[in-house]
Amino acid sequence: MDSVAVYCEDRKTGLKPSNEQCVIIQGMRIIKQTRDTLSETYKDALAIRYAVFVREQGVPYTLEVASAIDEAAAVHFVLYDNAVAAGTVRLLTREDVSLVQRMAVSADKRGQGIADELLSAVIDFARADNIPTLTLHAQLTALGLYERFGFAPFGNVFVEAGIQHIEMKKKIS
Repeated sequence: MDSVAVYCEDRKTGLKPSNEQCVIIQGMRIIKQTRDTLSETYKDALAIRYAVFVREQGVPYTLEVASAIDEAAAVHFVLYDNAVAAGTVRLLTREDVSLVQRMAVSADKRGQGIADELLSAVIDFARADNIPTLTLHAQLTALGLYERFGFAPFGNVFVEAGIQHIEMKKKIS
């Protein structure tokens, strides 16, 4: 994929996006972002998360979508590959902490760089919004992905939803 174009009316006014106004276009892939939990983009994010976390990994649904407040506060990114939702991630900012969460790629789309594109979009969003640091809880199997993007592990391995994780951070600005 050669270039990325960002179209976001809210960035021109300095307001954070409240709906699906921002779209990143890259080749035949489009990344939409939304905070609207009634939108089709959000529904696509939930469908991918359900397939990956609940069905594949056995995470209880009540844990996967634990807080309606967090769901509404987060920016949800969904990558569409040829108009089909293929991957998702969300960015949740609480006070001073910005958390990259719920990175998931459909089983049939893995190994095609979708997680890389989503993570790049989150980092670009954080940079544009002057978010100084991103934090995440990486499944150990995904550690390499985040290290490639400059995230550094810290602390000890812990179990979350029955899966081993480690906390990671990346300075943005």
